[in-house]
Amino acid sequence: MNIKPLLILLLSVLIFSCATHQKQSNKIELSFLDEYIIPLGEEFEGTPIGGLSGIDYVDDTYYLVVDEAKHPRYYKAEISIENNVISEINITDVISLKNDTFYKENALDLESIIVDPISKNIVFTSEGKIRGKKNPLLFITDNKGNFLKNIPIPERFLATSDAKPVHNKTLESLSISTDNKGYWTAMELPLKIDGDQPKYLEADSPVRFTYFDKEKQKATKEFVYQLSPITKPFKGKFNLNGITDILEFKPNHFFVIERAYQSDYGAYGNTVRIYHAYADKNTTNSLAINSLKKTNYIPLKKELILDFDTIKSELTENIIDNIEGITFGPILPNGNKTLLFVADDNFQVYGKQLNQILLFEIK
Repeated sequence: MNIKPLLILLLSVLIFSCATHQKQSNKIELSFLDEYIIPLGEEFEGTPIGGLSGIDYVDDTYYLVVDEAKHPRYYKAEISIENNVISEINITDVISLKNDTFYKENALDLESIIVDPISKNIVFTSEGKIRGKKNPLLFITDNKGNFLKNIPIPERFLATSDAKPVHNKTLESLSISTDNKGYWTAMELPLKIDGDQPKYLEADSPVRFTYFDKEKQKATKEFVYQLSPITKPFKGKFNLNGITDILEFKPNHFFVIERAYQSDYGAYGNTVRIYHAYADKNTTNSLAINSLKKTNYIPLKKELILDFDTIKSELTENIIDNIEGITFGPILPNGNKTLLFVADDNFQVYGKQLNQILLFEIK
């Protein structure tokens, strides 16, 4: 018997199996585990719990930033996860940002929060108030809410810039870099000088991911991300799709939340998708590019990981709410990481919404 062809066949099967396994192991999948709703009307130390627009998890404590201009603040919380279920959420502290001169001189529209794992200082983004000529901000406080420093942002992001940032659609997102040496921010919508907002089934809508070096205290690189079109027919006054948060999970690789909101669909007006966006050696550093409309560039690559429509039957009243924050959660007993998402209920200003916390397993 000639065993050479058999050996070649077995070797081929082994190589193919290894290649197949490697390809499968690189695919990111999110598995929905649980939902928790903080009841409407709950308060902590006289403050209404709502407007939760960003979340971070450090040293077994969750940090939830509140988007309320008249009382900018964040909460500390304990979120108990048992048997892959959120069993309890306890708010343990509230820290206000309202008594410093810096806060009074600026319009704080807080959107994202991270705890620097090295210094333990708190880092925020604020969208400012473009119509009131108040700038977006990237700034740092101590753990008592005392202002420490403001990190200069590119001139094109400023309220009076010729690049024309869109009111209430600027520095929405924030992530610590995986090496802890800097911070990533992302705009919610394109600067007007860069492109247009996504339309129904059509988009040429580039937004900027900007990296700020902690040591240099300034922006040192930037990538371009292309938003997806709106997939439901336009209806009503507001039909928007933008980025509400990002999370770097390995160098130049990000989880990205795209959230479309269409006002006349009522409580079912949010379409939320999670993408994997990443840079390769060809991706353009756009930091020195003034207008993306007038320049050729190579954007971040992106792949759809999850459309929340696929899990809406498992959510309260089938509602996918205004998802605005993402963080890594605890490691599960099987060794897999978790992600938690938080929704901003806008304090019910626009009708019925949920203080929604969602738990996923990363596979």
